Order: sequence, then C-alpha cells, then structure tokens
Amino acid sequence: MRDEMHGIRYPWGEAPEPGGWLEVAEGVLWIRLPLPMVLDHVNVYALDEGDSWTLIDTGFHTKRSVAMWEELLKTALKGKPVSRVILTHHHPDHIGMAGWFMERGASLWASRTAWLLSRMLILDVEEAVTPQAVQFWREAGMDPDILAKRIAERPYNFADVCAPIPTGYTRLKDGDVLHAGGRTWDVLEGNGHAPEHLTFWSREDGLVLSGDQIICSISPNIGVYPTEPEADPVGEWIESCEKFSEVAREDHIVLAGHKRPFTGLPFRMRQLKENHVHGLDRLAEYIAEPKTAVECFPVLFKRKIDQGTYGLALVEAVAHLNHLFREGRATCKMSESGAWLWNKKG
Repeated sequence: MRDEMHGIRYPWGEAPEPGGWLEVAEGVLWIRLPLPMVLDHVNVYALDEGDSWTLIDTGFHTKRSVAMWEELLKTALKGKPVSRVILTHHHPDHIGMAGWFMERGASLWASRTAWLLSRMLILDVEEAVTPQAVQFWREAGMDPDILAKRIAERPYNFADVCAPIPTGYTRLKDGDVLHAGGRTWDVLEGNGHAPEHLTFWSREDGLVLSGDQIICSISPNIGVYPTEPEADPVGEWIESCEKFSEVAREDHIVLAGHKRPFTGLPFRMRQLKENHVHGLDRLAEYIAEPKTAVECFPVLFKRKIDQGTYGLALVEAVAHLNHLFREGRATCKMSESGAWLWNKKG
C-alpha cells in the first residue's frame, strides 16, 4: 500500500489486533498492545536470539497487559524467555512492563537519561498537584475551570501504569553498536520528544527501530513541562531531524512505536522537520498581537482541542513559543492575570 500524497509506502496493510503479532522480517515480530487513551496502541518488537528474545519497549503495566504478555510468551515467543529489554525512551507506554520482565530474569538496556528518568518518575508518587505545576499551567493561560479541576484531582503518576524498575542496567549511547536478533545495529540518539531517545539501524537489511522519534503519520508530542519550563525541545527536534536525514534511505523499513511500519524515510524526515518549521512561522505571525500559550492552539493544531488533548496541546504550544524566544523572534511579559503574554519581536 502507498500514500501517494505523502510518498510513504506501507509494506503491511493491516496492523495486528491488540495482543497480536506479525513477523515483519526473519526473527523480528511486530507486537501491538492496547493503550487506554486517544492514541490507543503501542508497538513493541521482539528479536529472536535463538534460545531467548530481546524486546524493544514493553507497553503499560496493567492487568490486561500482563495477561496479554503471559499469552504472548506461550504463543508468539514460543515459550522462550525474554532475556533482555531495550528501552527507546522513558515514557510509560514504553517502559511500563520493563520491571515485570526484569523480575523474571531479563536484563535492562537503555540510555542513561532514560534509565534515570524511568527510575525517578516511577518512584516519585504524588498524591496532589505540586505548586510548580499549578504555576506553570497558570502562566500558560490554562482555562480557569480546567485548572480548578486539575488541582482537585489526584495527578497521573508513572507508578499507576509502570512496574518498579530494579537497580542496574546496561547503558546505550549514540554511536554504539548493538548485536541483537542476528543483526548488527547502529545506535543513533535523537531528542525533542524525549531526551536521549535511542533508535537502532540494522546494517544487514535496512530495518530501523525508531520508537517515537520517527512515526509515519503523526508527529510525536514535543512539550515543555514544569520540571524544565525554559527548555527548547523544538530546537532539539529540528536538529535531530537534520541528523537522521543524513542517513535516511528510501529502502529503510521503519518500525515505529505507533502506527504502521513504512518506507520513504527521506521524505518523512523532511516532513517531520518542516511541519514544525512552518508551525513556528505561522505562530510568529499569530502573536503580532500578544497571546498566551493556550490562545495559540488554533494556529498550531488543525483539530479541535478537547479535554483529552488539552494538556498535550498546552505543553507543545509552550515548546514552540520557547523556541521563538530562543531564536529572538518573540518576547514575553507577565500579564495582570499571571499568564505570560507572547509577542512577535520587531
């Protein structure tokens, strides 16, 4: 199948059902697991090591996921154990079951930042919203009703959907060479969606395990959070797109953390960069009159922002405004209501 408009081909027309799998190359299984959110699935890949398996990411830790993995171990993985779990990045839909597999004898491989953040965020259980988060939301111009609702609710915690991760891991970093599934993989690091996000590029058959760094039909969320309110992930994202464009080939088969495997990587890398570059240009014009981050939703997002996507939209809007500020294309000042007003410079 091919998307003629985007120049992207999909070698497999249908994705596996939740809990299902498909062999996409010799000894490489594409496994799809459910997520209870708008993006309702995550892709996990199993690499056959002969007498065991290496997993690339794991899905959430829930009763449903545990039951699915117990069945997958008997069926797709043919009764062989998982000896190693490799994390592309630290987000909960990718790390959730890692500790569960470690309890059963698997080793953990990850970037240093992914491991540290995973450990920290799973251990950091918050029963109430922090003052720093409230300040961040207020400064972004969050709707007062939504802000009040968030303050009243118990915040989301990684521990809700992630098994504890024991101490001890093997570090992977940019430029490393990984041997897994009978292949030699070059390890390349990206940033923007998550710090030190690992991708793996097979030397033998052009497979690319891309996690959330490269996805066929959506751009991953690029957000700024209360933990680092002046961060510039959009700048890091653009830099990473340029880096991967230099090695992208038409015959690469990209196995991503969401959606479907695809080819047409050079085009997709240009598109992923240009989507944000053009968004920045539109945003710079839009703030010719001062705007809060929340007031910038219409120019950045083509779809209506509802309660399920409001938080992701907010952090992404702040990220783009931060980048304009870093580039010297925007200024900001505090309004009487306590929200930052962003204004085009010059």
